[in-house]
Amino acid sequence: MRELEAPLRRGLNALGLDLSDAQVQMLLEYLVLLAKWGRVYNLTARLEPAEMLTHHLLDSLSIVMPLRRQCPGRTLRVLDVGAGAGLPGVVLAICCPGWQIDCVDAVAKKAAFVQQVAVSLRLPNLRGRHARVEQLTETYSLVTSRAFASLADFTQWSAQALAEGGSWVAMKGKYPADEIAQLAPPVHVFHVEPVAVPGLDAERCLVWLQRL
Repeated sequence: MRELEAPLRRGLNALGLDLSDAQVQMLLEYLVLLAKWGRVYNLTARLEPAEMLTHHLLDSLSIVMPLRRQCPGRTLRVLDVGAGAGLPGVVLAICCPGWQIDCVDAVAKKAAFVQQVAVSLRLPNLRGRHARVEQLTETYSLVTSRAFASLADFTQWSAQALAEGGSWVAMKGKYPADEIAQLAPPVHVFHVEPVAVPGLDAERCLVWLQRL
């Protein structure tokens, strides 16, 4: 994956992300692990290096600055729901070492992969959890998802995991007007932010939600 270092650094610059050399290397090592175990564990359909860089790594990296802006100076407990191969959870754990990131997935081998990444990359703030999100009893200040479910299902299934005053944030493609229209009180959208992914010509946005 060394050939991806230069385009990764260009992407980080475009996103305004200032990461250390060690963090850049961890991101590349994560791609190596994803490529190695992706087919074995059926983690992702995209295993070609350039596609993994844009559709997985840079797509996840694009939300780091928006999250930091909305949650400045806070030590966050973050739950990544339906995390699969750890996107965006692993990326957040690398970029934000002060945040505790739990990646939950109902598929055991996917949660096990995230846990292996935590060990291999020495990320004490990352944990893979095998469970259905509805079964979790801990609470989190931020609950994220990427290509997981509709906004209504996402917020309903993870409602008990959201701490008082916390926020949900869903990674979406085009502005999800139909999904937003299906939401019912007390859940409401308080911010929708367009997101540009370097090297990816596709619409992306972050939908922020809270309880009224």
